[in-house]
Amino acid sequence: MAKKKVLYITHEMSPFLELTEISKITRQLPQAIQEQGYEIRVLMPRFGCINERRNRLHEVIRLSGMNIVINDNDNPLIIKVASIQGAKMQVYFLDNEEYFQRKHVFTDDKEKFFDDNDERAIFFSKGAIETVKKLGWTPDIVHCHGWMSSLVPAYLKTTYKNDPMFKNTKVAYSVYENSFEGTLDPTFSTKAVMNQMTADDLTVYAPATNSALHMGAVGFADAVIKGDEKIDSKVEEFIAKSGKPVMNYTNFDDTEAFAQFYEEMANEELVSA
Repeated sequence: MAKKKVLYITHEMSPFLELTEISKITRQLPQAIQEQGYEIRVLMPRFGCINERRNRLHEVIRLSGMNIVINDNDNPLIIKVASIQGAKMQVYFLDNEEYFQRKHVFTDDKEKFFDDNDERAIFFSKGAIETVKKLGWTPDIVHCHGWMSSLVPAYLKTTYKNDPMFKNTKVAYSVYENSFEGTLDPTFSTKAVMNQMTADDLTVYAPATNSALHMGAVGFADAVIKGDEKIDSKVEEFIAKSGKPVMNYTNFDDTEAFAQFYEEMANEELVSA
């Protein structure tokens, strides 16, 4: 049998960027899953604070050169790659000079949330899917981590639902504690609409809060994974009402539980765990 393929999409990963517990999970879980016989890929943004020389990033010419359209503007997508020493694991970085070449990640030096964080999330989600298409690598499971990846489930279940590469792909979304307060730009959900979508598809995302992004992703995902012991009560309630299969919070060292969850997702035998 061919190896099952798992794609991890995250905005942070150790040792490249460490903001929250997500960075530890997305570093250790993919390696452990790979060691259990799965084929994995990891995608994350190339934020300006990630040192290219120290981490030995280099551009992948055959993957670069695409444009991601946001608000009718073409935004060049550059793909870079680095290897994690001793893990036989590659990480692909999505780069764009306007969106990611900054000293800070989500806030400026006065801790003000960047005004264009909404467009950065849209760029990353669209770019991640297009990068996988260009790789020609069909994932059985896409596991999204963090609010920056929250549009991926929506895009895969609407615009890309009949794409031969993704029509059988199952999507898991990990819900974590809210990591930002306030809202993204109020036009976020309007800007995020793609082909074969309507504004109604993204209604849940419209408030543009961290909780709204989580709930939007949960609504489109095939399964939900609780990444923290405590998550926002509104999100908890939304998950319960969604009827989606749920993997309750478990120590991420328990990689066999994740592998079993992936296997059940891929085989459509999923029940809440």
